[in-house]
Amino acid sequence: MCKLFNKIIIYIYLLFFVNDLKSQNIIGKWFQYKVENGDTLYIGYIDDVYVFSRPRNNSKRDLKKLTRLIYNVKKVYPYSQIAKLKYYEINQNLAKLNTEKERKEYLKKVEKELFKEYEDEIRSLTITQGRILLKLIDREIGKSSYTLLKEYRGAITASFWQAIARIFGTNLKARWDPEGEDKLLNEIVILIEAGIL
Repeated sequence: MCKLFNKIIIYIYLLFFVNDLKSQNIIGKWFQYKVENGDTLYIGYIDDVYVFSRPRNNSKRDLKKLTRLIYNVKKVYPYSQIAKLKYYEINQNLAKLNTEKERKEYLKKVEKELFKEYEDEIRSLTITQGRILLKLIDREIGKSSYTLLKEYRGAITASFWQAIARIFGTNLKARWDPEGEDKLLNEIVILIEAGIL
C-alpha cells in the first residue's frame, strides 16, 4: 500500500512540475508522451492491482484451511507449468512425425522419460494436491486430464484411469471453473504469478 501511495505522490508531483521540465527541454529524455489535438498526454505505467472479496468468516479454522490451500497450490503450481511446456513440446514434435508407429514410439519414449524424472515427486503428492494439480493443468492447457489421456493413450486407458480416480474421489473430467468452485484457487494462482505469494 505504501509503494502505491508513493507512486501516486510522484505522479502528482510530475503533473504539477512537468511544464517546468518541458520549458527546459528535459521532458523528452525522461518521460514518454504523445500529443493529441494540441494536448500533451504523458504516459506512465503502474503495476497491476488485484482486488478480491474478503472471506466472510475469519475464524481460525477458515484461516488454517486457507493457509493449507495456499501451501498446496504453491507446491503443485510448478508441476502445472512443466506440464504446459511439455504439452506444447510434445505436440510440436508429434506434428513432425509422419506415421502412427513413429508417434506411438515417440509417446512411449516421452512417457518413460517423464516417469523417470517426475514419478517419485508426483507419487509423494497428497490426494488434495493431486486434485489441485489436475485443475491447474486444465487451467494451463485448456483441456481436462481425461481429454489429454484420451488423446495420447486412447479412450480405454482414459476410462480406466477415470475409474481409478473416481474411487479416490477425484474426477479427471472436472474442468477449471475460475468463477465458480475454483474461484479461491484462481485468486491464489493470480497472486503467485504476480509474485505476491
